[in-house]
Amino acid sequence: MKILLLADIHANSIALSAIRETFDACLCLGDIVEYGTDAATCIDWVRHTAHAAVRGNHDHSTAQRVPMPHGSGFRMLAAATRTLHWQTLMPAHIKFLARLPVTQTLHLDDKTFHLVHATPRDPLDEYLTSDVTAWEQRVRGIEADFVCVGHTHVPMHLQLDRCQVINPGSVGQPRDGDPRASYAVIENGRVEFRRVEYDIDRAIEQMQQAGLTGEALEIAAETLRTGGRAPALSKST
Repeated sequence: MKILLLADIHANSIALSAIRETFDACLCLGDIVEYGTDAATCIDWVRHTAHAAVRGNHDHSTAQRVPMPHGSGFRMLAAATRTLHWQTLMPAHIKFLARLPVTQTLHLDDKTFHLVHATPRDPLDEYLTSDVTAWEQRVRGIEADFVCVGHTHVPMHLQLDRCQVINPGSVGQPRDGDPRASYAVIENGRVEFRRVEYDIDRAIEQMQQAGLTGEALEIAAETLRTGGRAPALSKST
């Protein structure tokens, strides 16, 4: 069985459409929206394609109309794109985001998968990279072969005593210095990370056409072009 693992699409339909994998099941680890502007297309893709999906912090903020964050960098970009989402998304899109579970456990191909956007301790917001000791603590009490997470926008694969922890990286806004869309494939228990180039200029043009302007557009463009390595960018997720 071939499983496609996606996270952090962030309303970047151009990057999402560049993934041409065949698969038997698709798992989406949240943050379908914000930072990019084509949220509707990305939500529709997940609704009709993903076997299972969980809610990310940005999905929650858009669906629950969380007040705009104050600040610069990614906070400014989140605020600008959230406003655009509220103007353009249909009620069915908002309802889909609002009804996404914060965690989900399912069985595929004789394996158990535990899905969460951030960490099992804090499903929406905790930012945890490849600290093995910390992850051993976070997965205590979870009966799963694979714990699948997103949120950091950086690919990661840890073999722990109890399970494997996998972060496929970000489809729509990578932040590991590689601007290509990032995802993972799990086939017959084997994990493989993959990258695919997409038309970044077209993605930026899409944002402009949607009404993103000024500093927010500059932040978005620089992030996409550098793979998140621009020194002025904050680490807010």
